[in-house]
Amino acid sequence: MKAIVCTKYGPPEVLQLKEVEKPVPKDNEVLIKIVATTVTIADSRVRGFNVPLSFWLPARIALGWTKPKIDILGGELAGKIESTGKDVTLFKKGDTVFAFPGHNSFGCYAEYKCMPETGVMAIKPDNVTFEEAAAISFGGGTALHFIREANIQKGQKVLIYGASGSVGTYAVQLAKYFGAEVTGVCSTTNLKLVKSLGADMVIDYTKEDFSQNGEKYDVIFDAVGKSPYAGCIRALKKGGVYLHAVATPALSIRMRWTSMTTNKKMIGGTLNPKAQDLIYLKELIEAGKIKPVIDRIYPLNEIVEAHRYVDQGHKKGNVVITL
Repeated sequence: MKAIVCTKYGPPEVLQLKEVEKPVPKDNEVLIKIVATTVTIADSRVRGFNVPLSFWLPARIALGWTKPKIDILGGELAGKIESTGKDVTLFKKGDTVFAFPGHNSFGCYAEYKCMPETGVMAIKPDNVTFEEAAAISFGGGTALHFIREANIQKGQKVLIYGASGSVGTYAVQLAKYFGAEVTGVCSTTNLKLVKSLGADMVIDYTKEDFSQNGEKYDVIFDAVGKSPYAGCIRALKKGGVYLHAVATPALSIRMRWTSMTTNKKMIGGTLNPKAQDLIYLKELIEAGKIKPVIDRIYPLNEIVEAHRYVDQGHKKGNVVITL
C-alpha cells in the first residue's frame, strides 16, 4: 500500500511517499481503508521535533531519539471497514467510520490502518463527507474534553483564545451549545469565520488585548497555547476556570501555584478521548448543532505542501489529506 513515511526529523521535505506492507487485522481488529486524514499541529511537531525546551528530553524519549519511532504519522481518519478479525462484533465490513488512533499510534498517512474494535472509533455522521469526518476526532474531542471540564452553565461568559483553529472552532460551537455567551479571539482574517460559528463577540488580537478591556469571564480557554497567562488570570472572575490545551511543564507549575493561591481553577492536560465522545460529537453533527471547519484539502502526494501550510500557524479549522 502507499504511505507517507517520515524516517528522520526535519522540514516537510522529510516526508516521502513509499510502498509499504499492507497491515493484517488481528482477531479483535478491523482493517480500515482510509479515505481521508488530516495534518494537525501534533503531526507537524513530531515531524519537525518542534517542542518547547521543557519538553525536549521527555519528548526525545517518547517520540524517538534520532528519528520518529512511528514513521507513518497521521492521528485521525475517516474511511470504510474492509475486513474484520474473527472476534469483532461492534463493526462489520462496509461500515463507514471515523477514528482517532491517537498520537501514540499515528499511522493514518496510509491507504490502510488496523484498529481494535474497542478503540476510539465510531460510525461516520451521515450528513458529512469523509473529508469532514476525518477532521472531527482531534479538534472536536479536545474541545469537548475541556468544555466539559469547565462545567459551563447557561449564561456564563466564556472566552476562546485561538477560536479559528481546529480545537477553537469546535470550542466556540460547543460552548454556545451549552448555553454560554461566547467571545472568540482570533486574527483579522478569521473574524467573520468565528462569528459565523456562533460567537457573540469576536476580538482581533492584532488590534486589542482582551485582558486590558476590563471584561471578566467565567471561563477562559486557550486552545492554541499563545495567550498571555497573566492577562488571562486577570480577566478571569473569582471562582472562574482557566483551560489550557497545550500546557508546557513550566506553565503547568504556574497553573498549580495559581490554583493554590487563588480561588480560580486551572485545568490543563492532554487529550484522552473515548469512543463515547466520538458518538456524542456524531449526534451533535447530525442534529446540526456543530460542524467541522475545513480550510484546505490536499491529495496524499501533496502532503509536503500541506505540512508547509500548517507550519505557518495560520490554518482555519482543519487541513485535510485525501487518499
